[in-house]
Amino acid sequence: MSNDTIAVNVEEVSKVYRLGVKEQSSEHMVQMLWGFVRSPLQNFRKYRALYTFDDIDLDGKEQSDDILWALRDISFKVNKGDVVGIIGGNGAGKSTLLKILSRITPPTRGNVSIHGRVSSLLEVGTGFHPELTGRENVFLNGTILGMRRKEVARKFDEIVAFSDVEKFLDTPVKRYSSGMRVRLAFAVAAHLEPEILIVDEVLAVGDAAFQQKCMNKMQDVGKEGRTVLFVSHNMPAVTSLCDRVVWLDHGRKVAEGPAQEIVGKYLLEGVETTAHRVWKDPSSAPGGEFARLCEVRVVSESGEIVGHCDIQEPIGLQMEYEVLKGGEVMLPHFRLRNDNGVLVFVTLDHDPEWYQRPRPAGRYVSTAWIPGNLLNEGPHFVECNLMTRHPDIPQFHLADVVSFAVTGSMAPGTARGDWPGRLKGIVSPALEWRTEFSEG
Repeated sequence: MSNDTIAVNVEEVSKVYRLGVKEQSSEHMVQMLWGFVRSPLQNFRKYRALYTFDDIDLDGKEQSDDILWALRDISFKVNKGDVVGIIGGNGAGKSTLLKILSRITPPTRGNVSIHGRVSSLLEVGTGFHPELTGRENVFLNGTILGMRRKEVARKFDEIVAFSDVEKFLDTPVKRYSSGMRVRLAFAVAAHLEPEILIVDEVLAVGDAAFQQKCMNKMQDVGKEGRTVLFVSHNMPAVTSLCDRVVWLDHGRKVAEGPAQEIVGKYLLEGVETTAHRVWKDPSSAPGGEFARLCEVRVVSESGEIVGHCDIQEPIGLQMEYEVLKGGEVMLPHFRLRNDNGVLVFVTLDHDPEWYQRPRPAGRYVSTAWIPGNLLNEGPHFVECNLMTRHPDIPQFHLADVVSFAVTGSMAPGTARGDWPGRLKGIVSPALEWRTEFSEG
């Protein structure tokens, strides 16, 4: 990877903050007077301590209670023209990282190299002056972002049209609603042709129509070959927009890679089961008198074991088992639950070749195929069962034996279409719609 193709290079970046500590109150007059005399020096030391950490060994194992590592040894590279998502829970360090990349705050350690003009939208109305009008703030914000007045004037009409605040353009921004501010702020940041656009959770503010305009605009920016760094908790938006994803947790980089893969792992964070379980020792395998379980796995159409799938892709639930005694009718079946523990469906083996037929002793692989555009986004947990029929005798029953994640996207053909938010419900089928029209 040559330096000519790199837009952003983050090398071993760490950011440390000092937390506040409880003040000790004086109980005696002498202590109060002595504290008053010493307060200027103490205040200076407190102020200096916010930005310097000379009194602490940052490389040592023991850390001070008043130290917070917002980021720790973060490294990654972004090529020119890439659209990269940054995901993680609250407090993971996403916004701190973007503030460092936007030159708002310096890193405590490490280096950041940025090649290109940066435009950032980190908070609603950042850089707006409340007493100035919307028109004046467009030019002010454009100047802050490094644009010349002619550049701002050339794009002015497009900015106003996108923001949809033309009626209030000559009204002071302090009278704007939060939605109006974010529309104008995003319009300025996105339309002034930055080489690198940094966006932090813009889809969390505004109505659905505005969120969709933002999504479309960021897709256009990516198609134009500009670099985008995008932070969001909206996983369908991340998988739709981004080529790669960087996953942060408590200030550290957990993983980096293709968007679908990393989002799938992120959705399964904290889940103890995996997409594949195998029992190599027959003596410890689940089973009964007539059948014994060997393996359970989640597979793709190609037969590969997968822990995640796109919402449009079919996925297979597969059990491999051994029939110990022939002559019995077997009924393999799966139960599927979502991350809230709600039963999504039960599926029974109705393969015509074996339905209601006694099975001879031997090894079997039974697969239940879940079609694409059926399950909703999020983690899913598989319960694996097999029983004999006539009489009904359970042979094995395992809850949450394997798991997988469904990752959503804002692609044509899905139930969501271009809707930016998550659709509620246990399933998310892409049903066929027909609309008839008659005049009058």
